[in-house]
Amino acid sequence: MLEIRNLESGYGKKQVLFGVSLEVRCGEIVALIGPNGAGKSTVLKAVCGLIPVWKGEVKFDGVCVNGSTPAQSVARGVTFCPQGNRVFDEMSVLENLEIGGYQLPKNDLKGRIDEVLALFPVLKERLRQGAGRLSGGEQQMLSVARALVPNPKMLMLDEPSLGLAPNLAKAVFDQVARISRETDVAILIVEQKVRDVLAISQQVYSLKLGRVAFTGSPARLKEDKDKLRDLFL
Repeated sequence: MLEIRNLESGYGKKQVLFGVSLEVRCGEIVALIGPNGAGKSTVLKAVCGLIPVWKGEVKFDGVCVNGSTPAQSVARGVTFCPQGNRVFDEMSVLENLEIGGYQLPKNDLKGRIDEVLALFPVLKERLRQGAGRLSGGEQQMLSVARALVPNPKMLMLDEPSLGLAPNLAKAVFDQVARISRETDVAILIVEQKVRDVLAISQQVYSLKLGRVAFTGSPARLKEDKDKLRDLFL
């Protein structure tokens, strides 16, 4: 579904990614791990068009999407959930979900929101509540739910557990696994809680200094503790 080949990108004149290649197949969860500053979030931003692709190629569903805008990415079926509980505090839960489906025909929007709320029953109970009054875990769930409203083929999550207490982080990981089980959405997830994300993933890539330092199964990486330690040093 997603194929990245020799991706180079960065910010201004600062290069962050140096020839990154990875793949995400239909229906699987792929973890992207590595130390701070390795370039993980930069990969997601390049895929969805928030920053330009300098060199290399990003293909989605077999089509090169280099130079696409974020709106074009959403229309193709790629949505991005940034880190940090990015919700519109002054708007209700329902209004946040409606913004997620702004590209959908009005006749389809309500039905799609109902489908997403089936995955997030706690949000269904708080539809008229201001998003800013939700707990941190609930805000993270709203952010993920909003990204699902457009009915994407691939969902990209940037550190969904950031700032959450361990029990809330576990709830978020459980929800990501449930989304994968109950929908056809492929998931590319950047995460610092390595053990937790490996437990729900089928494939893992690790970045180090803007390059891919490991590719393989979560089981293989968990067995190689020396390799895992080296990736984060």
